[in-house]
Parts: sequence; structure tokens; C-alpha cells
Amino acid sequence: MPVTQITLLRGYALQTHQRLVDHVSKAVRSVIPAPEAGTTTFIQEVVAYQRDGRFFDQGNVALSSATEVVKSFLVAMQARDLAQAQTHLDASFQMVFPGGQIFHRLEEIMAWAAKRYQRVEKTFTHFDESWQGDRTVVYCAGNLNGVWPNGAGFDNIRFIDRFEVVDGKLARQDVWNDLAEHHPTSSQTS
Repeated sequence: MPVTQITLLRGYALQTHQRLVDHVSKAVRSVIPAPEAGTTTFIQEVVAYQRDGRFFDQGNVALSSATEVVKSFLVAMQARDLAQAQTHLDASFQMVFPGGQIFHRLEEIMAWAAKRYQRVEKTFTHFDESWQGDRTVVYCAGNLNGVWPNGAGFDNIRFIDRFEVVDGKLARQDVWNDLAEHHPTSSQTS
């Protein structure tokens, strides 16, 4: 059974320790077929160390949870609090919506969406994270509920969003959903 040790300078919050142990344990189990009960990951704190002639005695600030960054952004967007949503975006943020529509500013997406629905809300069923170098990829899935431009309601339309989070900011969002399949003007057969 795998045993993994992490060595950190003191000063990191308990929540940071918990996230780090959880992520490292999952990474180990993605490579070694060990049960969760047989996987041990622990953190050892050191008082100080020296590297490149510099002395260190305190840990750095940890990054925010990528999933929490995504949730905060989505909640702000749903509330139409664009100022708050903007605080989560990297300067190079890019959104890719169904039909290959690419946006860089929140006002652009709001104008585009106004033609598709009066309002929309997301019910989240799950979030999944993966780590790819300097970025964390977060998938968010669930259902859309809202009102079409003609005033009719819709609900339980599935969606999935893929986010790339770099240094605690959203760098990219890709959106997939079944809205077009349920739109009142679509050519569905019953």
C-alpha cells in the first residue's frame, strides 16, 4: 500500500493541509491501484530551510479551491452580479458557448443570451477537478431551468461546463447544453 509524505514549511492553514492530502492521495490512486483505505498520505512540517542562499521559515498563501472559484463565479452570474463575477476572471478569459460562439466579456454573453432566454438558473449535480500542470480543470454538470423569450418555462435541461482555473482565476469556460433540443421553435417530433 502506498505511503506518501509531503514536507511543508509551517504556517499553512489546516484546510490547505486537508486539500493537499486529498489531492495527493487521489493522484497516487490514479497511478497505483490501491484502495482508499490502504493509501496513506501525511504532511511533515519543518521549521525552516535554506535554498539558493535564501532562508525560509513560513509557508506561502495557498491558492483558492478551483471548484469554489467556479461556484462563486456561477452564483454571481446567476444573480446577474457582473461586477462580482468579473473578480473571478483572468484578463485573457475566454468563453466558448454552443454553436462556437466565443466571448471575452461578460456583457457580450449577456447580450447574446438575451435572445435565447429571459432567464436561466443552474442546478448543480456535481463538480469534478483534474490537475494539468499550472491549471486546474473543473467540470460542472447539472440542469438548466428558466424562461424562454416567449414566456414559457423550461426545466431539467442538462448542461456541462468546463473551466480552466489558473492562479485562482478563470482563464476559459466551455459550455455544452441541450437548450437547442428543447427550444419551443426547434423542429422536435413528439
